[in-house]
Amino acid sequence: MGWVVGRNLRIDYRWTTGHADDIRSAAELIALAPDAILAPGTATVGPLLQATRNVPVVFVNVADPVGAGYADSLARPGSNATGFVLFEFGISGKWLELLKEIAPNVTRAAVFRDPTTTAGMGQWGAIQALAPSVGVEVKPVNISDAAELDHAVEAFARSANGGLIVTGSPLAMVHRDLIITLAARHKLPAVYYEPYFAAAGGLIAYGPDILDQFRRAAGYVDRILKGEKPADLPVQAPTKYELINLKTAKALGLDIPPTLLARADEVIE
Repeated sequence: MGWVVGRNLRIDYRWTTGHADDIRSAAELIALAPDAILAPGTATVGPLLQATRNVPVVFVNVADPVGAGYADSLARPGSNATGFVLFEFGISGKWLELLKEIAPNVTRAAVFRDPTTTAGMGQWGAIQALAPSVGVEVKPVNISDAAELDHAVEAFARSANGGLIVTGSPLAMVHRDLIITLAARHKLPAVYYEPYFAAAGGLIAYGPDILDQFRRAAGYVDRILKGEKPADLPVQAPTKYELINLKTAKALGLDIPPTLLARADEVIE
């Protein structure tokens, strides 16, 4: 569920998957009377805020805290919760721009998304809005089970000049190895939302530095323990990290533009 933080105490706590179990676990966590709670992920924050509006909660990897009702605004959260946003929806347009930059012949893009999440719809909307200006036709592919993903990519790859964009969601992470394998099998250039994908064999990733969010969250917890209030600490946007896999580019027959290589944070050769 999260980490309890006290002035002389730090306790690892269990993660649960069922909604009712999450609420019970949140109540048990609050019963420990912590000075603050570090909460990773959107699914963790909701149950905690149902259990308390008094104990400070510092969240990380949350997609849309204002839309979810966790904060009044990014600048002034106004409640007992603040933290770090996983995505700004505008980053989604950058994924499409990168796909076109790294593979100029792409005119079609399959966009992997989770339609059940606010973030999934927001990311898709930003990509869809930009697509006409870069000359790419975009098609949503709802992430579900492995068999349906396999079928969707195979069908998409039957036509030429295609590419993939993998937007952020827990389901994308669950199927990450399969998605990377399918992109390689069908020779599709792909842009991913998280550096892990490029490190694991994907072509290029542009997204938040998740480890940095936890480091920065520790700073917020420290400030709260010293007397500051979450309501006065602004929700912060993520730092970006760009990773290019030259091995994958070579396998796809792509020449990476020197300007793109020069601005990458890391290049795998």
